[in-house]
Amino acid sequence: MLMLGSALFFGLMAVAIRLASKTLHTFEIAFFRNFFGLLAATPLLMRHGTQILRTTQFPRYIVRCVIGVLGMFAGFWAIGHLPLAQAVSLSYSTPLFVTIAAVWMLGEHVRARRWAAVFVGFIGVLIIVRPGSANFSIGTLVALSAAVLSALVAIQIKQLSRTEPADRIVLYTTMLWVPMSLLPALFVWEWPQGITWLWVAAAGVLGTTAHLLWTRALKLGDVSALTPISFMQLPVVAVAGWLLFDETLDRWTVLGAAIIFTANAYIAHREATLLRKHATTAPTEAAQPNE
Repeated sequence: MLMLGSALFFGLMAVAIRLASKTLHTFEIAFFRNFFGLLAATPLLMRHGTQILRTTQFPRYIVRCVIGVLGMFAGFWAIGHLPLAQAVSLSYSTPLFVTIAAVWMLGEHVRARRWAAVFVGFIGVLIIVRPGSANFSIGTLVALSAAVLSALVAIQIKQLSRTEPADRIVLYTTMLWVPMSLLPALFVWEWPQGITWLWVAAAGVLGTTAHLLWTRALKLGDVSALTPISFMQLPVVAVAGWLLFDETLDRWTVLGAAIIFTANAYIAHREATLLRKHATTAPTEAAQPNE
């Protein structure tokens, strides 16, 4: 449920970013998202006090936030320049990259069936991107790079959550993202006008709320099992793209997204099945030495 709520808030954030991108540069949108996100996270600091910031993992936070802000730039650019449903559909490849990275960085054991699902999922990615076709653009590669960086961030959050509370991760992330995103924004600075303030503020509040729910979900469950739930963003952005931006769903995007969704749904199903099996057999195995 936490991951589902996160997905819905991230979907609404994407809509706010697209609306803001009509008049603002990607770097500025990222900065204001982080600035207003930090304001939204301030109650966490007030509730816990400054002791929540005590950590021995600060270098890891720096690395996590640098990768995260680069992924944010790529993802926000894709949302602003690609059809909304296509940009979000390509972000769905994140769970595929998470599965690969979980083996490499977390030592998770992935069996043949899940590897097959990852392979099928990448077929869906190729259907959306369609390299060599007239509809191929460099923007789709930017969206894919955002997915790769997001996968690395998910793995790093899972690593941090082993010793760090979720609220500390959210606070450090928002605090570090503000200066990291401000520097490039200064080179293209232009003050938001009128209703654009609402869109950048909404992006910040929605993004921080989604990030808080996401972090708590990853602390409770396996990263490769939870991330496929992010597919719930698609109905939100598809309807918004149709109502607000007069966008229609390309059949190749729908087909590719469906394949990616199916692959990730299977990965999540297999993970849940294995977890239930482990929970069922673990007590019996633990009792055997005493029998």
